[in-house]
Amino acid sequence: MLIAQYGEETKKGERFGYMKEFNTTAVCIPSKHYMVDLSEKVAEIKKLVDAGKYFTINRARQYGKTTTLTALKVFLSKEYYVLFLDFQGIGKSGFSTEEKFVQEFCRLVWNRRRIDKGLTDAFLEIMHDWKDRKESDIRLGELFDALSDWCEEADKGIVVFIDEVDSAANNQVFLDFLAQLREKYISRDKDGIITFQSVILAGVTDVKHLKSKIRDEADTKENSPWNIAADFTIDMSLSVDGIKGMLDEYEADHHTGMDTGVMARQLREYTNGYPFLVSRICQLLDTRIAETMPPEEAWTDRGIGEAVRQILSESNTLFQTITKNLNNYPELKATIRSILMEGTKLAWNAQQDAIVQMQMYGLIRNEHNTVRIANRIFETMLYNLFLSDEELKQNVFFREGGFAKNIFIEDGKLNVRLILSRFIETYHEICGSLEERFREKDGREQFLLYLKPIINGTGNYYIEAQTRDQKRTDVIIDYFGQRYIIELKIWRGERYHAEGEKQIREYLDYFGLSTGYMLSFNFNKKKEEGVRRVQIGDKVLFEGTV
Repeated sequence: MLIAQYGEETKKGERFGYMKEFNTTAVCIPSKHYMVDLSEKVAEIKKLVDAGKYFTINRARQYGKTTTLTALKVFLSKEYYVLFLDFQGIGKSGFSTEEKFVQEFCRLVWNRRRIDKGLTDAFLEIMHDWKDRKESDIRLGELFDALSDWCEEADKGIVVFIDEVDSAANNQVFLDFLAQLREKYISRDKDGIITFQSVILAGVTDVKHLKSKIRDEADTKENSPWNIAADFTIDMSLSVDGIKGMLDEYEADHHTGMDTGVMARQLREYTNGYPFLVSRICQLLDTRIAETMPPEEAWTDRGIGEAVRQILSESNTLFQTITKNLNNYPELKATIRSILMEGTKLAWNAQQDAIVQMQMYGLIRNEHNTVRIANRIFETMLYNLFLSDEELKQNVFFREGGFAKNIFIEDGKLNVRLILSRFIETYHEICGSLEERFREKDGREQFLLYLKPIINGTGNYYIEAQTRDQKRTDVIIDYFGQRYIIELKIWRGERYHAEGEKQIREYLDYFGLSTGYMLSFNFNKKKEEGVRRVQIGDKVLFEGTV
């Protein structure tokens, strides 16, 4: 997935004779996996550590948090002792009481004795004694006294990583643990006591969000026990240059002939740098897709399109998590649906709980203070999810599109002109004339339902975020390596229509295409329904009117 290439570790694969591969499970190992170089990113994080900051790295599932921490540990180990704890190792009962938590914490530390440097004999003796007590009465205060003694004995600063802090969600004892960390942090700066150089918490859930879930309203406190945390603003998404570096390494081993720069840009366009999605596409190209087409074809936009199609059809843990979160928060799901289906513009507001939750789960991003779906793949996955609700209702447009599927494919290419023509006929038969209560989202949803069974299993589609609003929507279809652009819009007069033709011509230029398509929903009673061919400069546009 992603990691920096550090020292001799990167050459182990060569010495032991195995070929690297792309990884999408657990932590990435530099000697085994193709990864993005994290050296610049961890150097930026180290600045926070050097400044003595306590902070949280909260990102969505499979966003490379653990791998980043692993790389950071190697990077910091030259100057600091690093204690790396994973709270997944503490079961539910370990958070039931203060005493049990202390025992479990000591057990985690003891198990790191051969891995993490700087654990003194005196400190380990205490950890060993406390973890094995049958009737433990050791409290958090005593644990922190022992931790303070260790910090005073150490000849280097100590940095503590705590991964998977979500495991502690809804546990008051964890908040008490954070409060103790906070008190030591304040005392360090106020009274000069010696404590940890830095503490880094990693997980999906923001610790400040945990507070609101744990405390009863009667016991609510204004100050979060983690309000001493510094802002963590480092971009953990994968850049085009970073992806290209990973692909360059792969190309040096496999000689596919790919243009790594072009591939990196396309991977970034589809994923917005979401680490799991980048790695999963590359993993599929390297394995499944390379078995069905020559490598020189697999590592092109055609191969990426096929990989995306396969990802959208699989039930991976990332999509399962997104779906679960949407089902757990009906209002959040309705907001996402409104953004996609109705072109609703939602201003970014960091104090709005629904927006905080959507960002926390990796669903959205802040783009010029407007809420955007995080990436193109998530958008299509969510469209498919919402459209499937209509499919389950035996939607007539979905059924009719499926019935007519075979007539739209000629020599492996889509006859989009015919798709528009048949959709218009179907719409007229089912809905009759357009009514004023019609909204653009109705037409968008019905057309996508008609289109979906036609390309299902072979192609994919996505909605261009830059043009999705109440006036215009561009649907981009990838089918067997061919790209088709269809603009959906409501008729708003000749002037607006001419502007639309100009916009789609510019859009065709951007994609290097000579033919485009337009579907207009027209309330004018004197309109001429059907599809007509229009020449716009050197472009051909097939305009359909409902």
